[in-house]
Amino acid sequence: MFIVYVLVLLVVSLSVYERFCRRGRLRAKVPGPTYWPLVGNTLETLIPHDKLFIYLRTLNKKYGDVVGFGALDIVAINIYNPNDIEKILSSTKYIEKQQPYTFLRGWLGEGLLTSYGKKWQRRRKLLTPAFHFNILRRFFRTFEEETEELLKKVEAEVSNERTDIGKLISNMTLKAVCKTAMGTSMNEGIQALSAKYFDAIQNLGAILVRRICTLWLFVDFTYQFTSYARKEQKILKDLHGFTRDVIRQRKTYLKQNPSILNLDYDDETNKKGRLAMLDLLIQNQNEGGIEDEEIREEVDTFMFRGHDTTSMALTFFIMRLADEPQIQEKIYQEMKSIFGDSDRPATMEDIKEMKYLECCIKESLRIYPSVHYIARYVTEDVELGGYTVPANSIIQIHIYDLHRREDLYPEPERFIPERFSPENCVNRHPYAYIPFSAGPRNCIGQKFAMLEMKTLVSSILRKYRLEPVTRHKDIVFVSELVLRSRDPIYVKFCSR
Repeated sequence: MFIVYVLVLLVVSLSVYERFCRRGRLRAKVPGPTYWPLVGNTLETLIPHDKLFIYLRTLNKKYGDVVGFGALDIVAINIYNPNDIEKILSSTKYIEKQQPYTFLRGWLGEGLLTSYGKKWQRRRKLLTPAFHFNILRRFFRTFEEETEELLKKVEAEVSNERTDIGKLISNMTLKAVCKTAMGTSMNEGIQALSAKYFDAIQNLGAILVRRICTLWLFVDFTYQFTSYARKEQKILKDLHGFTRDVIRQRKTYLKQNPSILNLDYDDETNKKGRLAMLDLLIQNQNEGGIEDEEIREEVDTFMFRGHDTTSMALTFFIMRLADEPQIQEKIYQEMKSIFGDSDRPATMEDIKEMKYLECCIKESLRIYPSVHYIARYVTEDVELGGYTVPANSIIQIHIYDLHRREDLYPEPERFIPERFSPENCVNRHPYAYIPFSAGPRNCIGQKFAMLEMKTLVSSILRKYRLEPVTRHKDIVFVSELVLRSRDPIYVKFCSR
């Protein structure tokens, strides 16, 4: 009985302290769901991931543009207004990341996605040359080759009533990122590797979301004793082992073929002899700029960002095009105007001419942003939406909700590519559309992603017509690292 009294007294004391300390007072002024002593808002989030996604969508509608959330001593503020979002993302004062990114550090270490401060600045400067136009031009050839392989698989699907587009696209994007990031071909055993890698990322994403939403998993000390932690360690052992093996093999190859590191060198015939992002990191290591584990961190980061996000973006885009036959036809007519009746491969110059397709991709990324949520950590008080957010708070930006604001995008559920024509973009708030984040920590690989998406979709639509199987209104989203559908997404391919 004494222990019960002590626990009750402890809870009451902490609750009183939490309520009347400065942070507690400031948090209490921000609208939001009922904040329970100690557990905060975590009780509302102990639900399946598809229901959690729906619940999170209600917060902005119910409480407005600034919504308080949290537990224990953690203050999390959700923001949805582009003015507030600009204030956070545009400033170099707010580039720090804490939770939930700290939960990714077991996998990605302190790579570009998870690091901050001087370490982030050094990594960003180091990696920026890997996405220079001349490097992207070389990556384009890889995209073309992988697209050709994909088209062969699509041809085999024409007789089928439905095709799981997610599996098809995931294989292609994984192969492309393996070549561009690591200079390695994954032709043999790609199905097994893709399935294993895709499942690993999905499982890690599910663990991350569960950690965020569950009080006893949020704390590292208690988390380490759980089955989730054991499962995570097993997954990471496989992923890190794979990456380290590739790095060792590539180092050996570069010692034997040093000319690859010459940016003026380009081997048209030897696919393994093409410059990869990993090569630039190894070159920097040779100059004393980066350690082995730091290389592994950046390769893992690029593998995740370059494969999973692009794969899901393409999956949703192809599904939506199948459901929008008139828009699909407009893209096809644009292809006809560029290529005529020729079946020649696209060039970089052709890709630049695909203006309408680019508008369509942007509209798809508005409705289906792969990275639907980002966060920053503020180390000083900041005014957002008329409220003072205390220092040491997490600012959560829900891109999915921002992109569906009716005041920014009338009829937000409709697919209207013309929203992104030059004349319609002129007066739009610069932070109203942020599928690749924005400001100093924007996505370094956004041109890479757009080039890959335009290459693949243009090639598919030149040869095939898409018919809907999974309708966009039937999609059930789940809360994970990357925007996903709860169920497989199917389309039907028809020869033109």
